[in-house]
Amino acid sequence: MQNSAVINIGKKDVIWNYLATFLQIGSGILLFPFILRMLPSESVGVWSIFMSIASFVNLLDFGFSPSFTRNITYIFSGVDKLERTGISKENTNAQINIELLGKTIRAMKWFYSRISLVAFTLLISAGSFYLFSVINQSFKGDRLQVEVAWGMFCIVNTYNIYTLYYDSLMLGFGMVMKNKQLIIISQIAYLCVSVTLIYCGLGLISIVVGQAIAVGIRRVISFRYFYTQSLRNELKQVNTDDFKQIITIITPNSIKVGLTSIGAFMVLQSSIIVGSLYISLTQLASYGITVQVTNVIASLATVYYSSFTPQVTHLRVENNIVAIKNIYIKCIFLLVLTIIVCGVILITSGDWALELLKSKTHLLGSSMIILILLITLLEKNHAIAGGFILSKNEVPFFKAAIISGIATVILLFILINTFNMGIWGMILAPGIVQISYQNWKWPYVLIKELNSKT
Repeated sequence: MQNSAVINIGKKDVIWNYLATFLQIGSGILLFPFILRMLPSESVGVWSIFMSIASFVNLLDFGFSPSFTRNITYIFSGVDKLERTGISKENTNAQINIELLGKTIRAMKWFYSRISLVAFTLLISAGSFYLFSVINQSFKGDRLQVEVAWGMFCIVNTYNIYTLYYDSLMLGFGMVMKNKQLIIISQIAYLCVSVTLIYCGLGLISIVVGQAIAVGIRRVISFRYFYTQSLRNELKQVNTDDFKQIITIITPNSIKVGLTSIGAFMVLQSSIIVGSLYISLTQLASYGITVQVTNVIASLATVYYSSFTPQVTHLRVENNIVAIKNIYIKCIFLLVLTIIVCGVILITSGDWALELLKSKTHLLGSSMIILILLITLLEKNHAIAGGFILSKNEVPFFKAAIISGIATVILLFILINTFNMGIWGMILAPGIVQISYQNWKWPYVLIKELNSKT
């Protein structure tokens, strides 16, 4: 039987995470020199719709992915029993409970096989209806190319959801560096294939084919990394027939995390979905490209946090509040520093870079970019605090997230439809709602807890 893991994240993990994050989230940015020169603005706008629909379908995970990851970390930290809320204090072993691990893995496979089927059904039906309702209004490009790309996109995203549990296994075990290395490999393949096919004139199909190859490579290597021969032999010997008990234990907090994710989606993604009903695809393309760039900046700004998430969870098992507080302080410092530095570069050099590339699509104005960056900073600040709170296996913020999401959608319609604010309304609505409560509430709760126990 394997010994429990000592999850210790180091500088190499963080460095590899930076590289992987830039390639994973920023691969779209790296493709922009080719997309913007080879594709019309309308196609860029359609791609933004593809991504928004995919983000919505990914919500079907409903919080189970982070919950599975967190509980896998508990198991590899020696916890002998999983709890619905909080962390078991009954018994922390020097060895991994292989039977508990086997049941959890089987529960993940059972869950994602069903979720992927639901995802495919929704993509083909509701997703197709929404996409073609939008492009029927003003799209003048190659409709057949969009249809083929969309069909492939549905299949690729369904398979990605079906195999999501591989990420939970690797990250839960603290294999941050290996996980990020294979992301780099898969994203390089994605970029090479996409660029080659774009030059061959395949348009949106090029990007989808690149995604398919990237996902396939990532899942195959993940399997080889995690399932060592010794682990496979041990898992074959355990009885996992009552695996559904794991689903029962994990479900309550997963639902809360899922509701939080839905709220976050409504806050962060509803702008494009609602805005696409009122503004042109050309305007939507400018908004989409600006948001994608700021999302890359935000992802780089939270790399340190995402790298140390497994260790923070492990430290919760050990109840090491001092170490958790030190990690949190570094997370916030790097968040602020990264957004300021990258934001200055974006504002001063973004338009120049696009002009150099002879782009058919441009960024939004500087004042809009500054506001988006400020809203992003506040959003990520409270998201990090929420993640530290979640490491205790507690989810106090799900109600606030849902209320904020609903309020954002309502405010979007008011600002865009009633006051005709266009892109300004798309930017302001989520910012106004979040600063009213969530932006300050969860950092305050976490700081109060950490200070009271140190």
